[in-house]
Amino acid sequence: MKAAFVLTVGLLLATGSSSSTPPQPSGAAAACTTATSACTEFVTLGTGPARSLIYRTHSLDTRNDRIHRALIMVHGTNRNADHYFATATAAAFLAGALDDAIVISPRIASSQGGCHDTLAANAVSWSCGGDSWRSGGTSASSKDLTSFDFMDAILKKLANKKMFPNLSAVVIAGHSAGGQFVNRYEMANRVHDTLGVAVSYVVANPSSYAWPDATRALPADDAAPANAVLGWKEEKPHVNFSFGPYDPSQCASARGANYDKWPYGLKDRTGGYTAGMSDDQLKKQLAGRPATYLLSQVDTLPLGGFDSSCEAMAQGPTRRARGEAFVKFVTDHLGGKPAVMIVPECGHNDRCVYTTEEVLPVIFPKQ
Repeated sequence: MKAAFVLTVGLLLATGSSSSTPPQPSGAAAACTTATSACTEFVTLGTGPARSLIYRTHSLDTRNDRIHRALIMVHGTNRNADHYFATATAAAFLAGALDDAIVISPRIASSQGGCHDTLAANAVSWSCGGDSWRSGGTSASSKDLTSFDFMDAILKKLANKKMFPNLSAVVIAGHSAGGQFVNRYEMANRVHDTLGVAVSYVVANPSSYAWPDATRALPADDAAPANAVLGWKEEKPHVNFSFGPYDPSQCASARGANYDKWPYGLKDRTGGYTAGMSDDQLKKQLAGRPATYLLSQVDTLPLGGFDSSCEAMAQGPTRRARGEAFVKFVTDHLGGKPAVMIVPECGHNDRCVYTTEEVLPVIFPKQ
């Protein structure tokens, strides 16, 4: 039933049905809701000519008094910003937010390594592996830029009162690899307190987190593999986790020794956006910034690009268990107050997560 309903929403948006576009005030442009080139523009980075593409419902360079809130949706590992733009605009439609919200989906593309994205002239090629675009890694084509600089630039444009005088809240959300990006950007970015606009973070179903210290959830109780795989039976967050030293010998490969290196932990941050930042600063920002963790009820199987590396498995046996343990650690050991929601009946699927009724007020908070 949910899939059919979302498909209907997508058709309404794609065809421009009047039911998907509220009446516009005189002189206001209608929201651009199709995942096509008509709804894209480039964001110039630094002093130019480096630039990166975004999908957006309204231009960032045209004054818009109607906009009160913004959703920035970060794509997954396939860097399919068009798909995530469609998900986010469908969510905006369901939330009744198309009239006063701007929806943005950045394309953090790369032609490096195993990524083979086609790039326009002067478009930045972001890092595809290691300290990658997911963790603020240095661009493969512009060594003075990182992927987190791209998000900084988008936020600064939104905070420009000459363009969006009534904007008061921005939500940065992501799913899977996009959730990894948001988790690490939340703890690392240097613009959060400078914008004059409230920013919150929504992290959905990542395969890994930047763990704040060298401990990990011990493989017992809710972190025991057999229990975690059956975690889908419970619609409330599991909280029975204990933490202690991780034994790298648990991993059959030598990579087990890397379990606490960035981006899985905070060690060896020698490049990219976080180089030079102290561990204490990252922990303080992680604990102090408003975040909601969305974990799918049935995301308990190794599907959809599941990270089964030693570094990731050190954080737990399933995506759901990793997220539950991470929230528990941030709450109990860092004094943070993150919210956590188990999204009912969803697996590892961004469209199911972000169009669920209970999630809509999280990504489109009421003003």
